[in-house]
Amino acid sequence: MTSAFLEDASFNQSPPFGNVDLFLSDRPLAEAAARCGLDLAGLSACGKDYGSAETLDLGRVANENPPRLRTTDAKGNRIDFVEFHPAYHALMAKSIGWGIHCSAHDGSEPAGPMASRAVRLYLATQAESGHLCPVTMTHACIGALGAEPAVLEKWRSRILSRRYDPRPLPWWEKDGVTLGMGMTERQGGTDVRANITEARTVGDHVEISGHKWFMSAPMCDAFLVLAQGEAGLTCYLMPRHRPDGGQNGLRFQRLKDKLGNRSNASSEVEFHAAYAERVGPEGAGVRTIIEMVNLTRLDCAIASAGQMRFGLSQALNHIRNRSVFQRRLSDQPAMRAVAADLALEVEAQVALVFRLADAVDKDEAAYTRLLTPAVKFLVCKTTPQVVYESLECLGGNGYVEDLPMARLYREAPLNAIWEGSGNVMALDVLRAAGRQPEATMETVAALARLASQAFDVRPLVSALERTLKSPDAERRARFLCEGLARIAALAALVEANSPFASLYGETRLDGTRFAQFGTADLGASETALMDRAFAA
Repeated sequence: MTSAFLEDASFNQSPPFGNVDLFLSDRPLAEAAARCGLDLAGLSACGKDYGSAETLDLGRVANENPPRLRTTDAKGNRIDFVEFHPAYHALMAKSIGWGIHCSAHDGSEPAGPMASRAVRLYLATQAESGHLCPVTMTHACIGALGAEPAVLEKWRSRILSRRYDPRPLPWWEKDGVTLGMGMTERQGGTDVRANITEARTVGDHVEISGHKWFMSAPMCDAFLVLAQGEAGLTCYLMPRHRPDGGQNGLRFQRLKDKLGNRSNASSEVEFHAAYAERVGPEGAGVRTIIEMVNLTRLDCAIASAGQMRFGLSQALNHIRNRSVFQRRLSDQPAMRAVAADLALEVEAQVALVFRLADAVDKDEAAYTRLLTPAVKFLVCKTTPQVVYESLECLGGNGYVEDLPMARLYREAPLNAIWEGSGNVMALDVLRAAGRQPEATMETVAALARLASQAFDVRPLVSALERTLKSPDAERRARFLCEGLARIAALAALVEANSPFASLYGETRLDGTRFAQFGTADLGASETALMDRAFAA
């Protein structure tokens, strides 16, 4: 008779997830890259790197050992230094080495630079999301710094460097730099025009006094911040060191104790006559920094799509290798319905985010202005639902910290909150429509023509148009935002020649869909959807 202890029950276990090509095993992603004419071999190498067991374990270790703030040294001198675990530094070096912070701007990828970078971001976030905060902000800062060419030129070579240099030195002594951002304050939050931080002109620069309630990431070499200047709210670049090499007047108060995103440091900070240079015109702070915010919003959507895919791949890896009642879970009809429904959602979201990245590459201004907040709204708010259902596929094992799903579940809500929460995104769609009504209606009409090749969206489009012109538009902003994004997702599937476009329309846009994944009837498409999401 065999014993029945824990170690004797090692059969019927799904294998550890690792040493996977995250790119080629993801057919919706690989096909999106092919449509954009990208370097598939290079992206496969990136997928193997981030999908290696070693890299995935760096993500675990970096989150189990979160950063610590040291405000002073042993003698009481201010140092405002954040200590990170070596695993975090290894991930930073990897992502900067892959150019996720710079490749959209350095001319290294003439074919689809934004889309190619988006693929690498999508892959990197599956290994670990927190370290990508300073990486994405460094990428996005180019948008804002472009308003002050002399400042951008001074920093450009170090921003574009692919050498990660975490040393706490003046920026001009370093091999490469990262940049962060500080917009919101304790009393105002999203309402940045209510900021009370002030900038005082001193010769050729300003000195800023005040605070930021959220500033990420505190070990960056400089920060784009908003402060009240002589002509109103203005954008400034604040380095960690003054021009004489001395420490600038940044006093970090504490690091946020966040639900997830544990590897990344988010801080509360005070500015004590901190040296800074103006970026963009006086009084145009929001208009200047929004060029950075638009890029970080796109990154939120891309990263959230990557998180959904990683959660789904964990579920598929488990259900293909676990048997219950003498059948593999992946052969059980109820489980297949859930997994395939999740795969259909991820298929559409991947098509949508890479259609948006491609639009940025092609300078489709009307599409990107209207769709960026709508896509962020839909993709980022869908992510917690998809991640949860994927977690549930693993049963109780999904809920424990030994596997990555618990960490992924804590991470999943974040991108919907950062860079503008759901209501902010919905209202931004309304603002975009109000400022350019003709371009908006032309964009919606073009999307509707495409989407209608797979499913009749005319009733929904009519409802959106009526609501947009009604006095209730602001109250119905979320309906407008999600409706627009769903039509855009269907249109993206049509453009991709997806065999699942009609299925997406029927199960998402016919008005009778239930709330939970697994309730849609996907029929004979179940196996194909599951196989595409994580190629066996």
